[in-house]
Amino acid sequence: MYQGPYINSRQKAAGVKAEVVDYARQKWPMFFSRFFEAAKLSGPALPKNKFIVAINWTGITFLDEKERRLLQLSYPEVTGVNTMREGKTFGQSVSLLTLKGDFSLNAVMAGNIAELVHMFLGGLRERSQYAVALQEVNQDDPTFLSFKKGELIVLIKDDELTVGRGWIKGKNERTGKTGAVPTDAILVLPTLTKPTNEVMSLLNLSPDQRKSIMAANQKETGTVERVAPVTLKEFSYEYFRQPIKDVNRQVISKNVAPERLWVNSREPIKQPLLKKLAGNFELSHRACLAFTAILKYMGDYPTKQIQSPVELTDQIFGPATKDEALRDEIYCQIMKQMTSNNNRFSLEQGWQLLWLCCGLFPPSQSLLKHTQRFLESRRREPLAPDCLQRLQGSLRIEPRKLPPHQVEIDAIQQNSTQIFHKVHFPNDMEEIFEVNTSTRIRDLCQTISTKLQLVSSDGFSIFVKTPDKVLSLNDSDYFFDSLRQITDWSKKAKSVKEGGPMNMSYQVFFMRKLWFNINPGRDLEADLIFHYPQELPKYLRGYHRCTKEDMVNIGALLFRVKFNNDKSQFVMIPKMLKDLVPNDMLKAMSATDWQKNIVAAYNKQASMTSEEAILAFLKVVCRWPTFGCAFFEVKQTSDPNFPDIVRIAISKQGVSIIHPKTKDVLATHPFNRIANWCSGSTYFHITVGNLVKGNKILCETSLGYKMDDLLTSYVNMYLNERKAVRTRNQRYNE
Repeated sequence: MYQGPYINSRQKAAGVKAEVVDYARQKWPMFFSRFFEAAKLSGPALPKNKFIVAINWTGITFLDEKERRLLQLSYPEVTGVNTMREGKTFGQSVSLLTLKGDFSLNAVMAGNIAELVHMFLGGLRERSQYAVALQEVNQDDPTFLSFKKGELIVLIKDDELTVGRGWIKGKNERTGKTGAVPTDAILVLPTLTKPTNEVMSLLNLSPDQRKSIMAANQKETGTVERVAPVTLKEFSYEYFRQPIKDVNRQVISKNVAPERLWVNSREPIKQPLLKKLAGNFELSHRACLAFTAILKYMGDYPTKQIQSPVELTDQIFGPATKDEALRDEIYCQIMKQMTSNNNRFSLEQGWQLLWLCCGLFPPSQSLLKHTQRFLESRRREPLAPDCLQRLQGSLRIEPRKLPPHQVEIDAIQQNSTQIFHKVHFPNDMEEIFEVNTSTRIRDLCQTISTKLQLVSSDGFSIFVKTPDKVLSLNDSDYFFDSLRQITDWSKKAKSVKEGGPMNMSYQVFFMRKLWFNINPGRDLEADLIFHYPQELPKYLRGYHRCTKEDMVNIGALLFRVKFNNDKSQFVMIPKMLKDLVPNDMLKAMSATDWQKNIVAAYNKQASMTSEEAILAFLKVVCRWPTFGCAFFEVKQTSDPNFPDIVRIAISKQGVSIIHPKTKDVLATHPFNRIANWCSGSTYFHITVGNLVKGNKILCETSLGYKMDDLLTSYVNMYLNERKAVRTRNQRYNE
């Protein structure tokens, strides 16, 4: 996407590779870590005592087996590290002294851990520009810097003062003054970035104060752990059905406790939990099927036929996205299965389902407070805070229309609450963007436009390319709902058998859809990434009417785009004419004549870069009336005066009918003259004039859906503009 500066620069390949690696190191430091298995022998409480220690240039992280962070320490928080032998029982251990408490870890490679931490601490201190004052220094002489204990000193490393003699130049962060600082009065912090306020606060506390704070935190944590998790017991008294009386169980034992509907069960239910569904056979049946799917997803139900996670989540959430009456039932079923559940795997799967549910739709007001309390009483669970946040978000927006997409399920199954999706661009580049459950198409368009530094997102759209279609997505729809709808359509079209592979190959594209207010050079990024790669194929397919002089001039520009100012490639022109000249004009001259004319035009042009040649190309084609048109070859059956095969062009001017060979415009219909249009899998029809006496244009095409969507989008654009003008006029008149 941004390859131009690298191609045009003289930077060597090794230098560019180094920049890529350095960018990755800054962006994803965890991938540049060394990992060690360790067990905690002593130290502050952690959710788990066996974990993985990840060490990289940013700090030390304790991770569980699913790579969830248990603790993260930056190097300024590490005060020391040493190794020791713990006898035959424990082997070698490493002692990690930190501002958050001292950890004693048993590890096979304890020596390597200590050595690596020592190396980072030493190397970072040598390169650091930050220090904290260990004592107060108050000097009248401006040569010396005055500071208070605990203040941040920014070190200035120059030749004025030498550290070896006990002095260094520094700047007081608070006062902004500079002066000489005695090295024994400061502690150089092992960091390349400014330390956080939290680190500075911990550094300013005495060891006893830090111990008190840690002890208080431990006490608070212990209190939270002792609080009994909230259940749906209270809610069930008013809203759940009566427990089913099992006669067989009562015969076996008179002391059998009644069924507790709010508590985890491994048996499928025969009736829904909520009594409001009891009278509706269809909803009751769907509720029972959903519960069985929950059992299967959580691993609590034996099954011979393996079902994919998407199949199960479709059974769980699909009916509830269509019928609001089932939403509380699904919430209750999931929370029931998470209550008194001692199977850790099952519980983690339950948290995944609850996380998905909170992003799809909210519970009713009567269930909301119970759901919130359920989550709040389990705050130490990794997904609980995010579930609460998603729950609050779902209250402010309309519910999703379809169950979760494969991408959402893949993310949460990998314990990631961040979801990223690849987006392709017409210049053959691609980039990853973060999306979430509530991301709408217009939100993603704006995010991409901002990232690419486009002047405006107006006219751009998200497209999804499947094996058989390319579809534009509706701006107001949720991103994942749109993906589900399109991939589901493709599956039905290909008659994928039930239980078959659920993955449908598709690609997401971001392209210009509506061509208006385009002035080449005004938005260079849009010109390079979108306008040029989208307009070039139309030109080479011969859709535009242009002179031979234009074609020769453009051929020279396109040669420059490919080879810049390398004239040695002139010999390649005859072999690459299809990339320089419109397809229908290749035989207008011999290959030798095309080469001779293009070389002559090239020599007449001023020297320019590839990007400048792209801009020059756009400035030529934007003058043509067919610039920005979308072209469709169709068979028309309504006008005997027109050829059977015509070219329909849709643009901001309206709908034009063009002769495919002569490129004459046979008819043009502005949008305000088009009364109606419709499409199907094999046709596209337009009514021009009025609905009663209008002239119908009947076309046979498999691309009717594209023509319909594009025409609708242009009409909506003008209607929205008119509405905006009326609103402005009303405000002005008021």
